[in-house]
Parts: sequence; structure tokens; C-alpha cells
Amino acid sequence: MPDLTKKAVEMLLKGATLLGEPCPYCKGVRVMKEGNALCVNCGRTPKKSKKIKTKKGTKKEKTSPSLKILEKKLETLSKELEQESDHEKQQKILKSINSLIENIAKLKNL
Repeated sequence: MPDLTKKAVEMLLKGATLLGEPCPYCKGVRVMKEGNALCVNCGRTPKKSKKIKTKKGTKKEKTSPSLKILEKKLETLSKELEQESDHEKQQKILKSINSLIENIAKLKNL
């Protein structure tokens, strides 16, 4: 498991939140804990949060149904992992979480 993905999974297990907003640098998936966001793709953490201004009349980016489903599955698996005590089952759940994070990142980069 790549170091960034491993760190993101650890953060999720400790109560981090998967952000719906992509990384401002590479459009990757980000995880946030205690106000610190980590991009699973590039590892960057943005400087102080800046609101992106949009011009009136610009089309807002819509989240694909597939992306919503994967994010929901990730949330469910994270909760399941938190409750699981069997080491082998934990490993299977972690593999699934890793796969979901990679696929979410791919969808967000499209």
C-alpha cells in the first residue's frame, strides 16, 4: 500500500473525514482531520483555506453518481473496520478501502 494511502487510511480510522472537494493542486481525493487536509494522490496540504471565486453563470461541476456511491461505500467500510476485531477481516476491509480510495481518485481526476 503506498505511504500516502496508508496514511489516509490511518487518518480515516482515527476519525478523519473524506472531503468532497478535490485537491486544488492535482484534483486528487483528500482526507481531513483536525483542520489538516491531506491529498491521497500528491501528498500536498493546501495553505490556509481559500475560497475559490466563481463567475456568475459558470456551470458548477456535478458529482457523478458512481463517485457518490464509492464515497458512501468508503464511509461504510471505515465504520465496519472500526468495529472489526478479527485481524484477517481487518486486512480484507483495508484492501477494499485502498481500492475505493484509488478509484475515487481516478474518478475525480477525469
